[in-house]
Amino acid sequence: MIRRRLIVHGRVQGVGFRWAIARAAESRGVAGWAKNRADGTVEAVLEGEPEAVEAVLRLSREGPRGAQVERVDIAEEEPEALRGFVTR
Repeated sequence: MIRRRLIVHGRVQGVGFRWAIARAAESRGVAGWAKNRADGTVEAVLEGEPEAVEAVLRLSREGPRGAQVERVDIAEEEPEALRGFVTR
């Protein structure tokens, strides 16, 4: 089990980015959350098996149609045994 916190920069609000991350996470059994931040970025926490988390991270580097990801800052954290995935 691993946990990653990511901050996604670029045109990532108003394009379904949180929904896309949530859908990808849920389909891979990844727990966590995603939220829009006041500075225009999207912040997310992902917990799960390494391969599943990496798959969601790959999606976050591209985003859904309409998004323009400039960069993704990723930090490793200790897992907290989250359950489910929510958008805030």
